[in-house]
Amino acid sequence: MTTKPAQKLDTFDNPNPERDYLISIKIPEFTCLCPKTGQPDFADISLGYVPDAKCIELKALKLYIWSYRDVGAFHEAVTNKILDDVVRVCMPRFAEVTACFNVRGGTYPTIKVQYRLSNWEPVDPSILQCN
Repeated sequence: MTTKPAQKLDTFDNPNPERDYLISIKIPEFTCLCPKTGQPDFADISLGYVPDAKCIELKALKLYIWSYRDVGAFHEAVTNKILDDVVRVCMPRFAEVTACFNVRGGTYPTIKVQYRLSNWEPVDPSILQCN
């Protein structure tokens, strides 16, 4: 596997597809560029998802996140794109991306987006509590 930034997310077969369980991943070093000023934006990203048939491979996720370092993107757009890409590659039962951006103009923007299969309900809703 490469060690260069890449927009490709790899997956592997879920070892326990019969069970609901939450995978919670903290990504504290997200960086993209402000599309207006070209200045870097920094964020802590949290990804939580309940896998169905596939799980996301962590090294591929790291390289995917790195691929945003030189990309100009609004906070809202990049957070939604990360969720869309996760859903596209692994079709989870549930997924949530939270992006807590560092200060800009005296504000700390946080963007949270969710996806849920329309016919899925967790056996225990507390499973969806990402820490």
